[in-house]
Amino acid sequence: MTLSTLETLRLTIAAIKQRTGESQRQLATALGLTQDKISRRQSGAQPWSLDEIDALADHWGMRPLDLLAGPTHAAQSLTWPPGTTAPTAAPLPVPATSAPIPANPVAAPAPTAPLAPVASEASSAAITAAEASATSPTKQQAPAPAAPAPATDQRQPLLLIEAAPGDVLGADYDRGPDGEVLTHPATPCEQCERPVTHRIRGRALHPGGWCTPAGAAPPATALAQAAPTTPTPAPAGPTTTTDQTPLVPSDQNTPTTSAGPTAMPTPARTAPAPATPTQTADVANQDTQPTPARTNSPSATPDPVTTSAPSAKFREYASTGRELGYYLDTITSAVEQALEEHDGDIEATSAALEKKAIPAAMALFDATRVGAAYEHTAYPERLEFLSKKSRNGADEIWEGRHKWENAPLTASLKAGADPVTVDVLDTNAAYCSALKTHLPIGALQHRPDGGWDPKRSGIYLLPARPAWEHPHLPDPIGNRHEAGPVLLDEATMRLLIRCHKLGLADAPHITEAWTSGATEGMLEKFRRILTIARENAIRDGDQVTEKYIKAIYAKFASTIGESTYNRDIRRPDWMHIIRSQAFANLWYKSQRAHKAGLTIVALRGTDELHVTGGEWRKANGGVFEEGRLTTQLKLKDQYTLPRTRTRST
Repeated sequence: MTLSTLETLRLTIAAIKQRTGESQRQLATALGLTQDKISRRQSGAQPWSLDEIDALADHWGMRPLDLLAGPTHAAQSLTWPPGTTAPTAAPLPVPATSAPIPANPVAAPAPTAPLAPVASEASSAAITAAEASATSPTKQQAPAPAAPAPATDQRQPLLLIEAAPGDVLGADYDRGPDGEVLTHPATPCEQCERPVTHRIRGRALHPGGWCTPAGAAPPATALAQAAPTTPTPAPAGPTTTTDQTPLVPSDQNTPTTSAGPTAMPTPARTAPAPATPTQTADVANQDTQPTPARTNSPSATPDPVTTSAPSAKFREYASTGRELGYYLDTITSAVEQALEEHDGDIEATSAALEKKAIPAAMALFDATRVGAAYEHTAYPERLEFLSKKSRNGADEIWEGRHKWENAPLTASLKAGADPVTVDVLDTNAAYCSALKTHLPIGALQHRPDGGWDPKRSGIYLLPARPAWEHPHLPDPIGNRHEAGPVLLDEATMRLLIRCHKLGLADAPHITEAWTSGATEGMLEKFRRILTIARENAIRDGDQVTEKYIKAIYAKFASTIGESTYNRDIRRPDWMHIIRSQAFANLWYKSQRAHKAGLTIVALRGTDELHVTGGEWRKANGGVFEEGRLTTQLKLKDQYTLPRTRTRST
């Protein structure tokens, strides 16, 4: 299928954004637009204008026609970071016109344009020799004796190899007094976020701003594939290898692409520079979806002294090229700076950090989304039932908000039953745990026939409130009892389906739905970083950091809807789903306690579970672990029912 010009442009913009590491918000600032306008243009709701294309091309240091020529050509013409010189591409070897047609034409490689320049004279000479050997009539009339088949695939595309620091043309590396290239502890590159051990003009960058994709092949193998009839000797010494990633990303808002999982990149293994450095080009087809990356085996073994296996924490957070400590340090640095500004005053520091919690939360969220397999929509089209009806009013979505009491137990106590002691259990960081929920990625699309799809998420219309006939358990959708149709969000709907599977209720009848493709990992890294930072603060007795983290996740959940304090995102559907997930998590705990033989006395909000009738501590044979972690509960209060009142005389 041939893409239209606007579809190709949107695909190109998504590819260049991934190449430069810019977010929609950063791109909107550079163009003088709002993030809402960028999102609508990338989703196809509005077209890009010619003036905006000119501004995009100027921002990325290329001509407008280069931007319209497809993702591969645009990436080849990219000048990044700003102020650098755009590379010039070298042509790929073209096979002879009289070469026989392969038996399997589908498997034959299609000619494509190169992505990055050939930086060294050795590479240019080798590719020129390959072209001469492919087009020489002497070679066609009298072919050379058959050579042993190379071990690698002949159709393997040429890959980008990062040259050694000492041999990069035009790279202004930081050097010592004797002219040697200085090395530093590995820090994320400003462009690709992968570890780099040198600096260019004081900045952590790969040479020339062109960052090495994962899975690069050694120069000898790439040149052998480019010129099989004219072999070129491999340079002496080991090379630098990484893994390969596709250039063209998946874009949730582009119908011609599909979102796939992001592969974990392997940290680059550094070694001494080869005698003759080479640099070849990465090839991507601008009219088709990206081809899965292949991994080439290195031709030389790296120096074991400079090679280290990634740690478990690095692999856990390697999708952004940043270790766990990077994110935790941002939180620690903010707290230390605030303490210094307020001379160690705990109350003043906590108040100042709370005021900065919203921008801090959005900055941390954006950082955790770097390297994601898809880009979420920050400003989707507004739906009427998700809009507030007044300044201090609410929209039309029902949340499973709990304010429930066990009516049969209360009646029996009033009838003269023996008093009972009630333990009030408190859930720790309820909204932080609720960040693990199924969120819609793009704008919600109307499905007039309703139905349920576990791979989608959104808002659902039910003709009436589902019946609940279990007075000893709280109603999963809360205490609202208005008649007529109800609009429920994803978390509440999944709770109702869970109740149906447990045999507690009928299957919900969905007449209409507004959904989008869903993921449970949208906020997962964000949640885990805050959870670990909170645990560290509790362990160290750091009350300032603990309050700061609480403000981050609480204000994030409360301001991502319609809020004048958060202009970075407007997703009221996310806000409802996160809050309803907190209510649903409390309901799951009540059902678990009831199943273990405890009596549920009351449920309050997102974190209060009132129980009686047995031991709740797991250490004493109960069901819950006691503590302050997010997976534990703590005793908040204790009282006796029926309550006694002392009359004043």
